[in-house]
Amino acid sequence: MTDVVTYERRGPVAWLTIRRPEARNALSAAVRSGLWDGLSTFTTDDAAKVLVLTGEGDVAFSAGADLKEMATTAMEVPPPDFLPQMGRNITVTKPTIAAVNGVAFAGGFALAQSCDLCVAADHAQFAISEARVGRGAPWAAPLVSMLPRRIVLELLMTAAPISAARAYDLGLVNEVVPAAALVERTQALAERIAANAPLSVRAAKAMVDALDPSRTSEAFDLAEAIWQPVYTSADAQEGPKAFAERRTPNWQGR
Repeated sequence: MTDVVTYERRGPVAWLTIRRPEARNALSAAVRSGLWDGLSTFTTDDAAKVLVLTGEGDVAFSAGADLKEMATTAMEVPPPDFLPQMGRNITVTKPTIAAVNGVAFAGGFALAQSCDLCVAADHAQFAISEARVGRGAPWAAPLVSMLPRRIVLELLMTAAPISAARAYDLGLVNEVVPAAALVERTQALAERIAANAPLSVRAAKAMVDALDPSRTSEAFDLAEAIWQPVYTSADAQEGPKAFAERRTPNWQGR
């Protein structure tokens, strides 16, 4: 791990925590590296039966990519290993739960989406905010199977956040709990899963993933191809630059 991501086992449950609350747990290079290390550790930790992914504090699970860092590096298309996406670029056969303690925007939404289950604090919010900064969201391909078409388009095109209560109604969240109870309730859910037969639990996860066409490599490849011109556009550089300079973006549509 790194100093901004920690891995801690609580009985049979491993907690992987993003610890960058002063930056709303933004996904800097150090955070992303820590997430890769943490997930790799979980896959080989025989004592850990379930993983919980969360953020430190009560403001943000993760607000997404570090746009100030992105403005400095002038990144176009993110490399395949930019962020661990369970089920796509890293294999995690054991169950995972997102404990969403605050805003889950952009890359934070992607992390929560890639977990098998999700428990959210009652003040949490979810958003695919890429359209506000001219970036892409090919990682959102599985939402086509998770949500109705019009809801997916609303999330992608408006970039507006939705509440934890609405996310629950839409089926994105398994349970909404008071913020003070998030850790306890998520730990209890994880322990309930961990107490079951491990082969049955893993087979359930494998079956659901295998039968979901939106999670195939072909679906992700197609999504990447669709979003590639967005990533390489001038607007994709303007968005993070405007964020870093605290001004309204000047979109050119090219």
